[in-house]
Parts: sequence; structure tokens; C-alpha cells
Amino acid sequence: MAATNPLFTHPPYPVEAALKQLGAQLRDARLRRGWTLQQAAERVGAGVRAVRDAERGKPSSGIAVSVALLWAYGLLGAFERLGDPGLDEAGLRLARAHGRQRGRSVGTAGLDNDF
Repeated sequence: MAATNPLFTHPPYPVEAALKQLGAQLRDARLRRGWTLQQAAERVGAGVRAVRDAERGKPSSGIAVSVALLWAYGLLGAFERLGDPGLDEAGLRLARAHGRQRGRSVGTAGLDNDF
């Protein structure tokens, strides 16, 4: 028997709450448009169960379904701002404190301008 991912079975409370909130918002958007689960699923190329799981905020539902639903409802713009490095206050403070760092050094040995 395969091990179950604890993130799917017991996510941290803030994660679970955010998923439930997003799911409720997706459901509200669908209902405002007067779409059935079947219609929403057809528009994004997913199954009814996948849409239902996203609307319920199930941790195991794929993010692609939620993002596709946001797209179908014309709400993708807000999603595109998620994870914006310019809005990461803690990360920006750390970067200023430590100076710019790279994941690896980039040397010029072996490079030439022969294109």
C-alpha cells in the first residue's frame, strides 16, 4: 500500500482554510454564472469530480483545475499576482540584509562570442 501524503490528509490549518476559501469562491463564481458542475468541467476540460473536489477545497485536488476554473470565470488576473517576488516583504528584507546571492557562480571560462 502506498504511503499517503500528509499534506493531503492533514494539511496545516492555514493551508486547509485557504483551500476551503478558494473552493467556496470558485463555487460562488460558477453559481453566479448559472453553470452546472458539468458545464464548468466541460469548459476547462476536466471531470465533474475534479471540479467538485476543487470547490470543496480538497487538498488532493490538482491546482490546474482551480487555475483553469479561475481562467474560465475571468478571474485569472488575481492569481497571477500570487507569489509575486515584489510583494514578498520578508524575502526582500532578507535579500537586502544579505546582499544579492546566486544559486551558483557563473564563470566565463569556456565561453566565447562565436555565434
